[in-house]
Formats: sequence, C-alpha cells, structure tokens
Amino acid sequence: MDNFEWVAQLRRGIMEFCVLLLINQKACYGYELVLSLEQFDYLSITEGTLYPLLRRLQKEKKLESYWLESKGGHPRKYYKLTALGLDVLNKMSSTWIELSKELNTLLVQREEN
Repeated sequence: MDNFEWVAQLRRGIMEFCVLLLINQKACYGYELVLSLEQFDYLSITEGTLYPLLRRLQKEKKLESYWLESKGGHPRKYYKLTALGLDVLNKMSSTWIELSKELNTLLVQREEN
C-alpha cells in the first residue's frame, strides 16, 4: 500500500469521528461541514462523500436533522447529535486519546533508536 492509499484509508476511518466532533460544537448543515473540514489538509471531504455519511449516521440514530430558512432564502437541513450520537462520540474520543498516547509512545521509541 503506497502512502496515498494509507492516508485515504486513515481518512475514511476517522471521518465519522470528525463529523461528530464538528456537529457536537454546533448544529451544522452539510456544506458548512465541508467548509469546516476543508481548512485541514488531511480532513477535506467532498459533498459526494459527506452526504452518504450523514444519511448513514441519521439512519443509525446518531444524528437527527431539521430544516431552517437561510438568509439566502432557501431552507437548509441542519444536523445535531442525538443522545446516542453523543455517547458514541464520547467513546470515540476516549479511544482516540488512548490510541494517540500509544502511537506517540511508538513514535518516540522510533526516534530514540
């Protein structure tokens, strides 16, 4: 597996976590999530990838949605976490913290050798 494939696999694996983190900060509409993730080199996502993820998270009852009128005139579909979504996010966050510690330990060991 080349570096690009590894990065793509890594991104796919954490995208749900990233989306839940952003929506936990505040309810968002889809394109707003795209713009938020676009500011990060490795986390940018297309609408074609995001919307199926949002539909899946909603089907799994991790998100719920509602419509709001926008200043531009057309309504936007906003997403917010459900209680289940918040529980999943909390578990993901704990796991990420522990995983990061372990990975950082390995990286330090690598540098020491």
